[in-house]
Amino acid sequence: YVLLGGHLDSWQGATGATDNATGVAVMMEAARILKALKLPLQRSIRLGLWSAEEQGLHGSRAYVKQHLADPADMKLKPEHGKITAYFNIDNGSGKVRGIYTQGNDMVRGVFAKWLEPFADLGATTVTNRNTGGTDHQAFDAVGVPGFQFIQDPLDYMARTHHSNMDTMDRVPKGDLMQMAAILASFAYHAANRQ
Repeated sequence: YVLLGGHLDSWQGATGATDNATGVAVMMEAARILKALKLPLQRSIRLGLWSAEEQGLHGSRAYVKQHLADPADMKLKPEHGKITAYFNIDNGSGKVRGIYTQGNDMVRGVFAKWLEPFADLGATTVTNRNTGGTDHQAFDAVGVPGFQFIQDPLDYMARTHHSNMDTMDRVPKGDLMQMAAILASFAYHAANRQ
């Protein structure tokens, strides 16, 4: 299976719209798109909508420990061999501009090909750089390829991140639509890759 995820746990006295209700909404919309298109899938696509990311990735780490492996002893559970990849959104509500490979150079060309249809929407970057601080790290820790998308920062770090300004009026609908289309496409390709 392929797993898509985001977290839902507001940090301050606001609704948590950009951190990270938008990530959760995008994953749900990507799943809706795939269901509506009735595309054949060789693997299942699951959603992981985590809690307690802000407190230490507790939701995604609990899932990983229960279903995939305990990072303390690395004894793999049977489900570990069934997951292909984990894709995460958690950097605000700006458009996807690319993806971090987390140092996994083998996927660079694959991801570049998958992004080609979205070049006119500004999604072209594939970087081997790592990024941290979010749920894909729980999967990487046990050898499951976990990936985070690169997004337009908008006013995420300057204004909404962990502040009382993290509200729906900071969420551009068109950016979420672009993100959902890209996530649906990545999930489809990953689910059907040989």
